[in-house]
Amino acid sequence: MSQTIHIIGAGMAGSEAAWQAAKAGVAVILHEMRGQTKTDVHKTDHFAELVCSNSFRSDDKDLNAVGVLHEEMRLAGSLIMDVAGRHQVPAGGALAVDRDGFSAEVTARVSALPNITIMRGEVEAIPAPGWDNVIIATGPLTSPKLAASIGALTGEEGLAFFDAIAPIVYRESIDMSKAWFQSRYDKVGPGGTGKDYINCPMDKAQYEAFVTALMAGEKTDFREFEKNTPYFDGCLPIEVMAERGLETLRHGPMKPMGLTNAHNPSVKAYAVIQLRQDNALATLYNIVGFQTKLKYAEQLTIFKTIPGLENAEFARLGGLHRNTFLNSPKLLDDQLRLKSQPRLRFAGQVTGVEGYVESAAMGLMAGRMAAAQALGRSFTAPPATTAHGALINHITGGHIATTENRSSFQPMNINFGLMPPVTVQREAGKKMQFKDKTIARKRAYTSRAMADFKAWLVAQA
Repeated sequence: MSQTIHIIGAGMAGSEAAWQAAKAGVAVILHEMRGQTKTDVHKTDHFAELVCSNSFRSDDKDLNAVGVLHEEMRLAGSLIMDVAGRHQVPAGGALAVDRDGFSAEVTARVSALPNITIMRGEVEAIPAPGWDNVIIATGPLTSPKLAASIGALTGEEGLAFFDAIAPIVYRESIDMSKAWFQSRYDKVGPGGTGKDYINCPMDKAQYEAFVTALMAGEKTDFREFEKNTPYFDGCLPIEVMAERGLETLRHGPMKPMGLTNAHNPSVKAYAVIQLRQDNALATLYNIVGFQTKLKYAEQLTIFKTIPGLENAEFARLGGLHRNTFLNSPKLLDDQLRLKSQPRLRFAGQVTGVEGYVESAAMGLMAGRMAAAQALGRSFTAPPATTAHGALINHITGGHIATTENRSSFQPMNINFGLMPPVTVQREAGKKMQFKDKTIARKRAYTSRAMADFKAWLVAQA
């Protein structure tokens, strides 16, 4: 078996994977089509070019899951985080970078490593078996030819090209004095109990005000490369459904039929919003059918008018855009390898993580995994209590599969809801305020993650 690792794509994930593998002493060939083949959004030929925001989001490792991921990456010798620190620009508590300086330095440092060979040119199809240790890190804009090849290999349900994201709420922030558990008509489906959804009721006045707000809310525009991607009937934005008529939503995702308000059984709800469990830990619930093009601030304002969600904390807000990502829970093992062809490993946004740092983190893991394979060593992923481990767990098994359409799996940012729950200790006889309890809970997550990741690094070394 060859020790050379082929990495396709030099974005955030591919660059980090190449760095990690090369630093482990393995030869890497890094393939990047830009320089010969352009994309619709990139402006340069540099590696790890930031095509949207220049922000890596919160850098608070004490209270924020993204900050924890940043710190874990730093501890693991991340190139992306090191260069980001060198090109940081003022952004309050967030880590933001000068995008040109950042991508230029990533390119220079990756290119300078003697055991990395850069090959410019498009890889148009799944490589032949001669490449026996491959990382595909081509991101959400995988070239059409390679995407078609991946699709042919994984089957028609293996690859998605349209990212319809419903908002996700932390379970503990839902007011269950207004909401209740029930499946429609108390139906017990596969693995169900008849009480599988959280239901939030609306009367007629609340419903009509909600529909009006949806239609009036400010929406984001499709980017140029997305404009020719048609809506699918199964993932219409909720505001588009609302525009089709006042009663449309009430006969669609907000239909009240088969549901009885446990708090007030004698009063029939005019409309009902349902939330479905989104992860195996039951810490996250997605709002069913609420994919949207509303801007984030509008979503927070409008969705918090839903009874039971007035104080909701969102792990992710809704969205709808052109994307390419695998049905990873079905296709990948815990080493990020394709189950049907283990010589192929995937990393970055194509695996179903969302965001710059999440993509780079999966590149970091894939690079280390591939290097261990090349060197004949074993590799154990970090525990799910860490940010890296939680992401791997989510995309390879932590998500709940469904029989509806292809899967309910959607790209996800790192958040505390992906980690096993923590227990917050309080002094005997003292009641904690909601804000204090929230802070204590976050600190419990972050301190546990840091301790467990450091222990994992020692064990791997």
